[in-house]
Amino acid sequence: MVATIFLDILFVLYVIAGIGLVFYGFNCYFNIILFLKNFKKQRGNDREKLEKFLKNLDVNTLPKVTTQLPIFNEGTCVERLIESVCAMEYPRHLHEIQVLDDSTDDCLEISRKKVAEMREKGYNINLIHRVNRKDFKAGALKEGLEQCEGEFLAIFDADFVPEKNFLMHTVPFLVMEKEIGLVQGRWGHLNRGESGLTLAQSIGIDGHFVIEQSARSWGGLFMNFNGTAGVWRRRAIEEAGGWEGDTLTEDMDLSYRSQLAGWRMKFVFDVLVPAELPANINAFKSQQYRWAKGSIQTAIKDLPQVFASKVPLKVKIQSFMHTTHYSIHPLMLFTAISAFPLLAFGHSKFGNMPMWAFTILFSIIALAAAAPSTLYFVAQKFSGSVGWKKRMAALPLLMSLGVGIAVSNSFAVFSAIFKRQSPFIRTPKQGSTTSVIKKSRQKFPRIAFLELSVGIYCIFGLLQYIDARVYLIGPFLALYAIGFFAVGCLSLIHYINAK
Repeated sequence: MVATIFLDILFVLYVIAGIGLVFYGFNCYFNIILFLKNFKKQRGNDREKLEKFLKNLDVNTLPKVTTQLPIFNEGTCVERLIESVCAMEYPRHLHEIQVLDDSTDDCLEISRKKVAEMREKGYNINLIHRVNRKDFKAGALKEGLEQCEGEFLAIFDADFVPEKNFLMHTVPFLVMEKEIGLVQGRWGHLNRGESGLTLAQSIGIDGHFVIEQSARSWGGLFMNFNGTAGVWRRRAIEEAGGWEGDTLTEDMDLSYRSQLAGWRMKFVFDVLVPAELPANINAFKSQQYRWAKGSIQTAIKDLPQVFASKVPLKVKIQSFMHTTHYSIHPLMLFTAISAFPLLAFGHSKFGNMPMWAFTILFSIIALAAAAPSTLYFVAQKFSGSVGWKKRMAALPLLMSLGVGIAVSNSFAVFSAIFKRQSPFIRTPKQGSTTSVIKKSRQKFPRIAFLELSVGIYCIFGLLQYIDARVYLIGPFLALYAIGFFAVGCLSLIHYINAK
């Protein structure tokens, strides 16, 4: 009796988790539709406005811009970053550069030397170093804001290499449209072809920027600053309450507070800023953990204000889907774990389904499951980069990767929900410097054994479903098994190779 009740409850929770995954899946189609509906018109309008502005421009009338470079122990990248920022085309007397270096290793000395070198060449560049890393990146940006001269603030992380025309292709939109608080550029990829891991990541990031950011910006929805490759209006930051360090995604948090204060965010599709992708899966998982936890923290912090505001209902719904997106990982993990006991211990609801109901359910689940892949396909097609068809061969790897990190990201989601404190852990970068840099010590990826264990567990579930001829669930368990095994094995291999 007790076992029956337990299995009934488990089945209900399984169905709820499945419904959640279906909703997040179908939301991909919503974003694709918004993107396709607005792509040609919005991109054309932006190009026309920018061309007209630059044609009639008197450079002496441009506003003063401060470019902020938040750095922490990233000596392999800092020289490249400073050089690329100094090379940006903007009147020198109107361009201030702040190197916000909180480093505790050799990076600080590299920054000092490079800043001194560029100052001698006539650039308005300064180094700000904090001994107390209060609020991490948010704290560094806040301190820089208090000392900066610019009306607008461009921000770049250490692994980005902005093109020379970045400021001249973003600042004009802030000048032309006074209600815009942020202009966000699109991320590119410096090392897309380095490995299957970086190739898969590039496809995932393209999906976010090409489709999701475009759809939100052009569809009148709330969008987020991505922490780098964007330009803020100083007033928009200040009227939103400034940078706050109570979430791990201070960029998303400030974006939502700024939009609630009445400012509009703009995504500029044609501004592409190359960046370095994590080549080590443990670095990638660390980055994803931070984004997952920070997004849920932002949802908990800002969604009550969004729901209480007078913004349209579609904005409220999409804000929920946006900030809670990483909930898909605990949902996937739960369905993976609960599938085996539901069938192994005699629960018959999967097997006794009428054919018509099975057909409808299978169609819905199949459509939802195909939604992310469809989004990535459309993103690659419209990305404008050469060889997109060949890159789609890496889609199965991306799918496996997305499933495999569900264990790590589930810990991140629950860490946010239960308000557990965790430090801001930067994503290690390879960079391009020839300087001798002491490598940061990697922690042993203990979670890899849990990922491998879940993979083995999913194989048992898969065999059970094959034996029972319940083919609706089998393909998902196969994907789960492959994903958890792949991520677990890679985590151990990359840790060993990095030692």
